Amino acid sequence: MKVLERARKTELAELYRQMYRIRVFEEKCGELYARGLIRGFLHIYIGQEANAVGAMSVLRPEDYVVTHYRDHGQALARGLDAGRCMAELFGRATGVSRGKGGSMHLFDAQKNFVGGHAIVAGHFPLATGLALAAQYKREDRVVLTFFGDGAVNQGVFHETFNLAALWKLPIVFFLENNLYGMGSAIGRVRSGGADFQDAGKPYGIECVVIDGMDVMAVREATQAAVHHARSGKGPAFIESKTFRFHGHSMADPVKYRGDEEEERWKRRDPLHTFPRMLLELGLATDKDIEKIKAEAEAEIDAAIKFAEDSPWPAPEALYEDIYA
Repeated sequence: MKVLERARKTELAELYRQMYRIRVFEEKCGELYARGLIRGFLHIYIGQEANAVGAMSVLRPEDYVVTHYRDHGQALARGLDAGRCMAELFGRATGVSRGKGGSMHLFDAQKNFVGGHAIVAGHFPLATGLALAAQYKREDRVVLTFFGDGAVNQGVFHETFNLAALWKLPIVFFLENNLYGMGSAIGRVRSGGADFQDAGKPYGIECVVIDGMDVMAVREATQAAVHHARSGKGPAFIESKTFRFHGHSMADPVKYRGDEEEERWKRRDPLHTFPRMLLELGLATDKDIEKIKAEAEAEIDAAIKFAEDSPWPAPEALYEDIYA
């Protein structure tokens, strides 16, 4: 019993460690962007950490992950090296995409992390194709694909759901509904309002709605969805109610929502509620929490140093990694 209890404590501590290191990574990214060390578009994941960590915690190494442009959190949760991710944001040759992709295009084939995609809903066909390939080759693999609420307005969303349902593909669709598509409240730009429970019904895909600020709720729902898809029952669909504490990107002054709304969501911040729960249940001590935070901060500091010390891509790299 004590062995199981220790394992449980270790598992829960790991969930917190992953969420905290993502938070620190993103906070540092914001600072580095302001200093001009990170350029281009930068989409911060702060507030949504429980989604990536909870969902990714139930995957196997051979499973695929395909995601959108707010991809740092998923990349780190999937196990991509923080130093190489930071180097990519710096545009350095040691980056996960050799400094050519930047913030929105993090890839790692060894981790089966297939992007980071900048086009809204553009990654749906890729995710579906990977699921079809796994099914065709009789591989015991599941595809987990993240997307935002704005992606549901794209026609390819419906095409993908139709094919995935028709062929009973092993894919889990994970909608991170942070209530805003860029600067517009989702209920203002979608006839169906801000909820998506019925979006999969025309294709026979039931939607499970979860609290995306609760890492354990995310983990439990994704575990069930992955089991459903892996057992040959076809696609699963999760709508996670979550919130981004920053704007759409670092260029967004967030003039379209009020302080009261933000404060209400911040009271549910998983980086506050989850460690508090661990402490209250006796599953961690203050010393445990501080140790996790110190180690994560040291890791991200080292990642920044690695990025700063890394070389720029050579001029001839312009002609590599292209279709011609």
